[in-house]
Amino acid sequence: MSNSSFSLTQLEQKNAFVRRHIGPGEQEMQSMLDAIGATSIDDLISQTVPADIALPKPIETGEGATEVQALAELKAVASKNKINRSFIGMGYYDTHVPNVILRNVLENPGWYTAYTPYQPEIAQGRLEAILNFQQVTIDLTGLPLASASLLDEGTAAAEAMALAKRVSKNKKANLFFVADDVHPQTRDVVETRAEMFGFGIVTGPAATAAEHDVFGALLQYPSTTGEVADISEVIAAVQAKKGIVAVAADLMSLVMLKSPGELGADVALGSAQRFGVPMGYGGPHAAFFATRDNYKRSLPGRIIGVSKDTRGRQALRMALQTREQHIRREKANSNICTAQVLLANMASFYAVYHGPEGLKTIAQRIHRFADILAAGLTQKGLTLKHSTFFDTLTVNVSNKDEVLAKAYSLGMNLRADLEGAVGIALDETTTRDDINALFSLLVGDDHGLSIDALDGDITANGSTSIPEALVRTSDILTHEVFNQYHSETEMLRYIKSLENKDLALNHSMISLGSCTMKLNATAEMIPVTWPEFGQLHPFAPLDQATGYQEMIAELSDWLINITGYDALSMQPNSGAQGEYAGLLAIQRYHESRGEGHRNVCLIPSSAHGTNPASAQMVSLNVVVVKCDDNGNVDLDDLRAKAEEVGENLSCAMITYPSTHGVYEETAREICDIVHQYGGQVYMDGANMNAQVGITSPGFIGSDVSHLNLHKTFCIPHGGGGPGMGPIGVKSHLAPFLPNHTVINVETAGDDCGAVAAAPWGSASILPISYMYIKMMGSAGLRLATEVAILNANYVAKALEGHYEVLYKGNNDRVAHECIIDLRPLKESSGVTEMDIAKRLNDYGFHAPTMSFPVAGTLMIEPTESEAKYELDRFINAMISIREEIAKVESGEWHATDNPLYNAPHTLADICDNDWNRSYTRELAAYPVPEVHRNKFWPSVNRIDDVYGDRNLICSCPSIESYLEE
Repeated sequence: MSNSSFSLTQLEQKNAFVRRHIGPGEQEMQSMLDAIGATSIDDLISQTVPADIALPKPIETGEGATEVQALAELKAVASKNKINRSFIGMGYYDTHVPNVILRNVLENPGWYTAYTPYQPEIAQGRLEAILNFQQVTIDLTGLPLASASLLDEGTAAAEAMALAKRVSKNKKANLFFVADDVHPQTRDVVETRAEMFGFGIVTGPAATAAEHDVFGALLQYPSTTGEVADISEVIAAVQAKKGIVAVAADLMSLVMLKSPGELGADVALGSAQRFGVPMGYGGPHAAFFATRDNYKRSLPGRIIGVSKDTRGRQALRMALQTREQHIRREKANSNICTAQVLLANMASFYAVYHGPEGLKTIAQRIHRFADILAAGLTQKGLTLKHSTFFDTLTVNVSNKDEVLAKAYSLGMNLRADLEGAVGIALDETTTRDDINALFSLLVGDDHGLSIDALDGDITANGSTSIPEALVRTSDILTHEVFNQYHSETEMLRYIKSLENKDLALNHSMISLGSCTMKLNATAEMIPVTWPEFGQLHPFAPLDQATGYQEMIAELSDWLINITGYDALSMQPNSGAQGEYAGLLAIQRYHESRGEGHRNVCLIPSSAHGTNPASAQMVSLNVVVVKCDDNGNVDLDDLRAKAEEVGENLSCAMITYPSTHGVYEETAREICDIVHQYGGQVYMDGANMNAQVGITSPGFIGSDVSHLNLHKTFCIPHGGGGPGMGPIGVKSHLAPFLPNHTVINVETAGDDCGAVAAAPWGSASILPISYMYIKMMGSAGLRLATEVAILNANYVAKALEGHYEVLYKGNNDRVAHECIIDLRPLKESSGVTEMDIAKRLNDYGFHAPTMSFPVAGTLMIEPTESEAKYELDRFINAMISIREEIAKVESGEWHATDNPLYNAPHTLADICDNDWNRSYTRELAAYPVPEVHRNKFWPSVNRIDDVYGDRNLICSCPSIESYLEE
């Protein structure tokens, strides 16, 4: 099979970036082809990919641009955005990103290329940063248990509703109350989620919450229009009727306000964006989520907990591992997979850098400016909707349209969706000039108001804009970490000390099956921190976002062409959210045809755990379809189950290539069977890196897919997020794409609710994928897929004499990943897949995906970005480990006295005076010569998961506890 591929040499002549992205050179590729017995790339692809799904013509995304060209062209597009001073608020605020954090975290591949910390021994740095984030959340919300971050404030509120339903003792109730002063975008996301769960939503003034028979309630504090009200009586009244109360709070305001926990809330949530993370036209931003300790088993997302390692030292890990979706599947608390770890880290470092006193200074300054603005406006005869506030004023005006027009002409954005009023939200970037400009706007240029005089009056008379009963008196951020790194030198060293504990892509290959840890090129990352993209509010008028809209439209067109679909939504801000949005579109489509009874989702047994978890979120009943001995979907079982559920079939969720790393021959037939019974086909986009330019989900016959832009399209994983999961759909599903209550999305359905807080999701990271496609061009994208397949087959071939490759397709080929079966070795030696994973750390590698989709296996995906040298280094490590296993099998090493059982080895091990093991220190730390060139030291030994779950601590341990070790 040939698709007129350019050779790498030809592409290099046209565009140097392709050579930068693709790891192997021309000679290396030929050497690997020789090793696997293929004459050319085209020969390999024809042996591997079923001919009936091969695209009849190349994809069309243009010819690849150089890095210089692409950056210049995108800069010209970005310059079309107009960055006004933003006073819109509504949960999004301008902020100062401390430069030490901007340069050393957000722009640092040591932080942004790391993976989710499933291997905690080589992830202690980011685990500590996330634990700090949890501590910030605990301190400011006044609740004892916090998660490691969620996707945004809107989805966090929806998760709070789901938690309330799980834990409320008012079991008969099916209503959830949402106060009418909650941010409108939050209400939108909650209402969408409630519709699919079959919950009723009742809205009204917060004070009326207990008048309804509800299982829970959502309140905003301060309110969306800025009011600071005592909601403790409302909370108590709802709780008295066995309801659960969630409070969406502003994190900066909680520095000065009594915490939700002190007011009696069961859950507190919100966005940490204003803790040093740019607005970015909507994201990515870390949401925070805290609750009571007795609800820990129902908490959505991840928790970082304190445990201990085999030397008895404190060590961090993701706690309560059984909550992970791949284990609990349709019984999972949510389908959350991607968190917002990179952004949570930034927010936590912001709190560390400023400390409690610095945060108080920032919050007090914001509030003082609000007091001054309020005093000046009222002095001149204007009235405010509320007499209490932290940073947001709602100003009653009789000529709103004129005020807004004048504001725009002066380069200012006010909140525009209020009846007979405008909203003005201040933030840490607000200056005296801004206050004077606002006086001129609302009162007139000759207003005669003096900021110093107004400030003096407030000092003399005292401020009453925060009720005395709601002034925070409890301490915040008392832990040592928030009180010792306030000089830039100390902060820089602290960040670096944590980075040194983490293995990321800037050190070595991360060969995670189904996770596609490929190059996140510097040229792709640079535009993320351009102010033209970073400083735009997501609810700014569309004519101020011309550059964003142009970039999003072009990227959408490219992705539509690549996927073979007809329409696309950028709103879902993770792969799991994309699954949810896609299934939502399917269900809305069925309902529009009078077939709302279709409620069964067929899912192969090999599917990723988010699939059944997402199906559960739209109230679908999951029916599992068997896989045959070769790992393929069992067509007979699929056909039988489709026939059995008949007219109740809603959809099937499949992954292609399969989760087992094989191009199934029957992909089209699977689609035909599902369509025959009136169902829709959802194709999981996790393995799209094996499709681009060669085939496409739309061409194969599926109806909707999400795209993991943080996998196939180069947005970095960031230690567990950010991600983006836009969905592509066929034309009949296009009317059911998510819209937004604040900003209408032209390409979305008119009556469709939102799935994320911002109209275009985490828009500020879309330039990464834009730059990737722009620089690779059509031919480069296809070559990337081809080399991903080549690299995987090279690894599989090199390892098959030492390990069993579990599944293969045509001509004994694998797709872009392969699974090696360790179960026979475990039986013969007692060595487990965990032992091998940890031993790889000693060789300087992150382990492949462990025990998914098959227990007792490793799934390896090398990606196209790894050169032959790195592939060989990994292969040699795996062969060396196999030789070590042989010594356990033969009895030369005891089952518990060998380098596999004791892995990973730390400096503490090697320096231990009491070394009494049957193998040498050198073998422990330097098992092969290559390790000497670039040794990575795990900072802790193997961690005790059981101890951590039985002794759950998710807040920062004291310095004394470290010293005691």
